[in-house]
Amino acid sequence: MQKFDYEVYTGNDLGAVYSPKMTRFKVWAPEAESVKLNLYKQGEGDNLIEQHVMKKSVNGTYVFEKQGDCNGIYYTYTVVNHGEEQEAVDPYTKAAGVNGQRGMVINLAKTNPQGFELDGYRNPEHITDAIIYEGSVRDFTMDESSGVFHNGKFLGLTEANTTNHFGEATALDYISGLGVTHVQILPAFDFETVDEKNQKAQYNWGYDPDNYNVPEGSYAVSPYDGTVRIQEMKQMVLALHSRGIGVIMDVVFNHTYRRDDSNLQKIVPGYYYRSDETGYTDGSGCGNEVASDRPMVQKLIVDSLIYWAKEYHIDGFRFDLMGVLDIDTMNVIAERLKEIRPDIYLYGEGWNGGPSSLAEEKRAFKASAKKMPGIGMFNDDIRDTIKGSVFYDDHLGFVNGGTHLENALRYGITGAVAHPQVDYDAYGSKPWAKEPGQSINYVSCHDNYTLWDKLSVSCPEASEEKKKAMNRLCAAIVFTSQGVPFIQAGEEFLRSKPLPEKKGFAENSYNMPDAVNSIKWDNIHEYPDMIAYYKGLMALRKAHPVFRMQSEAEMTQNLCFLLDTPENVVAYLLKGKGADDTPENILVIFNGNDEEILYNLPEGKWKILVDDKTAGADGKKIISEKADVEPLSALVLEKE
Repeated sequence: MQKFDYEVYTGNDLGAVYSPKMTRFKVWAPEAESVKLNLYKQGEGDNLIEQHVMKKSVNGTYVFEKQGDCNGIYYTYTVVNHGEEQEAVDPYTKAAGVNGQRGMVINLAKTNPQGFELDGYRNPEHITDAIIYEGSVRDFTMDESSGVFHNGKFLGLTEANTTNHFGEATALDYISGLGVTHVQILPAFDFETVDEKNQKAQYNWGYDPDNYNVPEGSYAVSPYDGTVRIQEMKQMVLALHSRGIGVIMDVVFNHTYRRDDSNLQKIVPGYYYRSDETGYTDGSGCGNEVASDRPMVQKLIVDSLIYWAKEYHIDGFRFDLMGVLDIDTMNVIAERLKEIRPDIYLYGEGWNGGPSSLAEEKRAFKASAKKMPGIGMFNDDIRDTIKGSVFYDDHLGFVNGGTHLENALRYGITGAVAHPQVDYDAYGSKPWAKEPGQSINYVSCHDNYTLWDKLSVSCPEASEEKKKAMNRLCAAIVFTSQGVPFIQAGEEFLRSKPLPEKKGFAENSYNMPDAVNSIKWDNIHEYPDMIAYYKGLMALRKAHPVFRMQSEAEMTQNLCFLLDTPENVVAYLLKGKGADDTPENILVIFNGNDEEILYNLPEGKWKILVDDKTAGADGKKIISEKADVEPLSALVLEKE
């Protein structure tokens, strides 16, 4: 196995650094025998302007200074390693032509939309105050029912006053009225699996990285001019910020779409990918794994994230297969990003996708969350406890027929931090979070079935009304648990991905057509009751700080499970101070049974905030002594 003892370059000027009088090109290629700079008129085709031999400089870099205004000039490098000559795109390029085949010199100051410099959006103080809504740029507006002009584009999420066929708000207007605080967009950097020249012929979520610092061209009105995609992505961010909604970017630093002929491999062979004595390893399950633990790979990742945060005003990052990355790199990421944005949100998938050559104790796994303070993890424990395992269609959870899950649900409700009333030996796993804010609580995301489809395949005989009850109970658990609530876009109006010819539902729709993946905005007309329920849960969570506790100590002191409950029922008391600093006591009951239960209430009068059909921050009906808890429902009560 090759050892890489290359000199490390620590400067912040890799790539094409533009000024009106001169552009400096710098690339790290420590093993190269020579590097040439190729300048082109366009992003593709036979239009070479000139070629320049780059000068070998410090710490493995090559440099060339091109006099004059180079804005809009396309470029590549021709690198010779071990006698083999290959043309590659600059890993640090910030703009690109069609399909990312060439980088482009860019005057970024001219890409800012009006008002962008004055954009003052900041995240809520604590990540537990966030409510995250996940969707693809393309999915949000591709369906004709969105009423959007720029279907499937960055600009589609900037359009106001869009409606479906029933005159109801869609896209940006709908999202801003729902109650969510953040939109998490699926990969919006330049990916390889959609041909930007023929975009409608393919679909892909975008977990196929090409150019890490360039927006995806298929989301731009024109993919040919490298400036357009930058301007339009910034317009999308600004439009969401103007509505008080933060933007979280899904980033994929665990692998690249190609390995042997990737730009990284062409420039420094072998360095950017992990290997062992048998060859290259595949911890991502996608054909390769990026060696984040090597200094210049870590630098590439950190520099890219800083660039997106500063240049595009991105408010947080979701790390795909974060378990492929190493703990040290994740902590460096957190340290460097919080220097420039103390309020930034960071979280990811605390697992990997295959055997890795990175030592297990170094992996950014969920089990190591306490070693990565300030970095959240998707809580697959609560996900699978609530609705059943994502790996088995017929596996049942608390809401859809599973039994003996009370202790497991308590594990999830507490935000994966230690609580004296959870039996960790019985559950089979220790608490992994240092604080509740590290637990991203969810029951559906882009992966696997939508929530509605999982309920359908696991309970094929259930009526629509029964599945709606299950769905509401899922949502109630997510929004009242300690941690950070996260939902897939459209979950609140029963988003489904049926396959053609009634052949079931898409379990992994990453490359399926728009007919499967796009959000069908007319469906909001069919399920206003479900949308109202989700809105009510969001309002409830925002109004009552006891659902958003910040520390293990606060949670263990103020959350008390009531253990004398029937089977398939979990109940607990929350105490704390309300938004106006007055004491509050809240009782939460989850009934996972198909039958109504009669629950003996603690002493006093209780106001109903949430029941089987309605949810909100301000209850009206007052009850005492006993409460009827409907089948497959939540009951949330506030003490008068």
